[in-house]
Amino acid sequence: MGIMRLRGLLVLCLAGLLLGGCASKEPADSGPDMEPMEQAPELGAGSDDEASTEPAGPVIEDGKVIIPVDDGMGGEMTEMLNGVFYFDFDQAIVKRSGHGELDKHASVLSGDRYIRVRLEGHADERGTREYNLALGERRANAVRAYLVAQGASRSQIEVISYGEEKPDNTGHNESAWAQNRRVEIVYR
Repeated sequence: MGIMRLRGLLVLCLAGLLLGGCASKEPADSGPDMEPMEQAPELGAGSDDEASTEPAGPVIEDGKVIIPVDDGMGGEMTEMLNGVFYFDFDQAIVKRSGHGELDKHASVLSGDRYIRVRLEGHADERGTREYNLALGERRANAVRAYLVAQGASRSQIEVISYGEEKPDNTGHNESAWAQNRRVEIVYR
């Protein structure tokens, strides 16, 4: 009976040591889930004094991002980034014409690791449903790869494909199809 108690006591002591060694040494109020709340006032419009001393950060509104830009004369303006990128027929290669705008999105993401985006891949109506879902996913993954190569974290980016299910233009001609072959960046 004494050996069983000794073993039980030994197991309890080891468990206590293991749990004690895993305990965090940081104060409870400095966790990462608290930082976005602390940063929120900087993102919105504050008083005039705050605006003149601290540059405003990006603002997320209705899934879009608005960034501050220098107007070249010492003032500050804002720019809403384009969140739609188009693809050629049956292709999942990011067009060179979209690189500049994607660089701005990557800069926003790399500048604030708490910002999250969803990349929504789309295709036109030609092809099977399954093929178009896969093509939409390849397109969204191509945009994600570009953003990550420019400094965004992969963990900030969610990829989803709608294939042909959510057309931007319901027409049945090349012009309509070109508008449906796209990836949309939606900020959350």
